[in-house]
Amino acid sequence: MSGQPDLGRADLVSMLAELTAKPVDQVPHRVGSMELAWLVHLVEQRYDRRMDLTDDELAGIRTVDDALAVFRTSLTSPADG
Repeated sequence: MSGQPDLGRADLVSMLAELTAKPVDQVPHRVGSMELAWLVHLVEQRYDRRMDLTDDELAGIRTVDDALAVFRTSLTSPADG
């Protein structure tokens, strides 16, 4: 994938709203491990691409904004294979 992915903060918040069955405006800014796993799974499905995130990258994701930054970087990196 080249260029900037069309993934935005609103996309991630919407995904979390689906997981938590909460309205979008009630989704917390902080991301726990279950929420993070859900987001990684959905983003991988959406872009049909595995994101091989390092332990350090995963540990650095504490908020929706952190996740967005890491996911965008991963999605703009050349795919292996």
